[in-house]
Amino acid sequence: MSIFRFKRFSIDQTGCAMRMNTDGVLLAAFARAEDAASVLDIGTGTGVIALMLAQRFVQAKIVGVEIDGASAAAAMNNALQSPFSNRVQIWHGAFQDFAPQGRVDLIVSNPPFYINTLHNPDARKKQARHTDMTFFDDLLGYAHRHLSQHGAIELILPPELADVVISSATAIGFALQRIVAVSSFVDSPCIRHIIRLGAQQDESLVKHVSFVIYESRGVYSQAYTRLLRDFFLAF
Repeated sequence: MSIFRFKRFSIDQTGCAMRMNTDGVLLAAFARAEDAASVLDIGTGTGVIALMLAQRFVQAKIVGVEIDGASAAAAMNNALQSPFSNRVQIWHGAFQDFAPQGRVDLIVSNPPFYINTLHNPDARKKQARHTDMTFFDDLLGYAHRHLSQHGAIELILPPELADVVISSATAIGFALQRIVAVSSFVDSPCIRHIIRLGAQQDESLVKHVSFVIYESRGVYSQAYTRLLRDFFLAF
């Protein structure tokens, strides 16, 4: 068994196509949803993002959507074993087939993003890791149809892909509300962008935020520790 213990819940990753990673926990910790009633995590995997959001947004009902059967089963078990079991639901299937009950205040996704690269020979890992722009066009269209008036979608992506997704999003009426530029070290290049897209600009948000994971090799930055202090046992 492969279990990662957080302060308020645990994640059993046994059988999951993709294990939890830094991208997911950063997305869950940065995502913003004031007074959210409904949150959707697309590609929930182990369920870690859904559970972190349930811990943060105490009034929200969270649905994690997962296309891989074994991962969906693991996420469901993780949700049932958590203190948030009454507010977290796992739905097995493609997000395109999921019909939320009413408008959604926040959609998050740590999506597959290896585009135009050699595909993984393992079919389940290939599904979890690889995609093409059709996936993002579908995701943006889905968000556009289902988000509430002040809702937003947040994604974590490599910077080059984030630029392409932002371009596609603005073409269908989304406004870029925020970019969090993530780097491993203060003097290293940006490796991820966390982008937030909504129906309108949000003047309360700082448009561009820089975030560094490590102070030095093996030592987390104060910003990283502060961001995840409520979740990680080590902090």
